[in-house]
Amino acid sequence: MQQIDSSRSPWKRYIALGDSFTEGLSDPDPERPGEFRGWADRLAEHLAAAAGDGDVEYANLAIRGRLLPQVVAEQVPVALAAEPDLVSLVAGGNDLMRPGADPDQLAATLEAAVVRIRATGADVLLATGVDTKQTPILRRIRGKIAVFNSDVWSIAARTGSAVLDQWGAGWVQDWRMWDTDRIHLTDEGHRRMALAAAAALGLPGADGDDWRTPLPPQSPRPFRTAVSEEAAWVRGFVAPWVRRRLRGRSSGDGRMPKRPVPLVLPRG
Repeated sequence: MQQIDSSRSPWKRYIALGDSFTEGLSDPDPERPGEFRGWADRLAEHLAAAAGDGDVEYANLAIRGRLLPQVVAEQVPVALAAEPDLVSLVAGGNDLMRPGADPDQLAATLEAAVVRIRATGADVLLATGVDTKQTPILRRIRGKIAVFNSDVWSIAARTGSAVLDQWGAGWVQDWRMWDTDRIHLTDEGHRRMALAAAAALGLPGADGDDWRTPLPPQSPRPFRTAVSEEAAWVRGFVAPWVRRRLRGRSSGDGRMPKRPVPLVLPRG
């Protein structure tokens, strides 16, 4: 796990960039009906807890459905204008699901953005993609994800960035960590991912928490149930995704960031 030395300077302004993963889909926010919390919100809370008496400001510019070039063009300039000292930049998954996606070209786009952010003195948190070996349809792009992940590690090494390693996280392969769409984490999945991110950043206490512990074993699904669930998944999630692509539309069209400006987080 690529880490940053967080002991040299506690972060005071964190801005999260990306797509639905960072927006926090499938982790409902109990304090804001209809909104989502997610791993980045939870990570911000860990940063605030580690700051002691100091204030930590947090903004989340992520919007569902965004492609990596859109994140770089739309979100990076806004983030830099706010002068953060920590930026998480996690995107590329939506791009890799599209036919003809070039993981090396995506990595070049990502690296240019990371270099730009690092030039301001801000630290950067990147993330690898999840291993899709257990998903019949998404398994087809597993090789592209692996190439992109290798590039992410190289970018991190060249720029001194931290990496949240989703590919190597065994616990994330448990389907109970995922919503019924099989693309977004549940609240427990987001809770663990935030702790994994905190550990990647070297925050005190995060590395020894329970986020790596597997859930208790469960009985295998009966074959008929598995087939029925696969069919329901294709009808409910795959088919609508394909229709949006054919129409040139995105689930994030017309949406605004949920936390567009850095606001001070409560201490605790």
